Amino acid sequence: MLEKEHKIVPKNYYQSLWMLLGMAAFGLPIRAAFCASIGNMAFLSIGLPIGMVIGLAMGAGMDKKALKEGRQLDVEVWN
Repeated sequence: MLEKEHKIVPKNYYQSLWMLLGMAAFGLPIRAAFCASIGNMAFLSIGLPIGMVIGLAMGAGMDKKALKEGRQLDVEVWN
């Protein structure tokens, strides 16, 4: 309820969320494009770490913005 109505989030909320989204939204297309461009399926796993790093960077930026705006709780939630 806090996140949906008031945009108040715990520590590292966006970083965790965007790590998964980065792997799915960026990693899989990068992987497919890379394997198709070189014609070798041996590099099938190269897109996931790239997508994870992109997602972590985006999430860290959003967490920093939430902290700056005072919307971040001093609690870390483990899922």
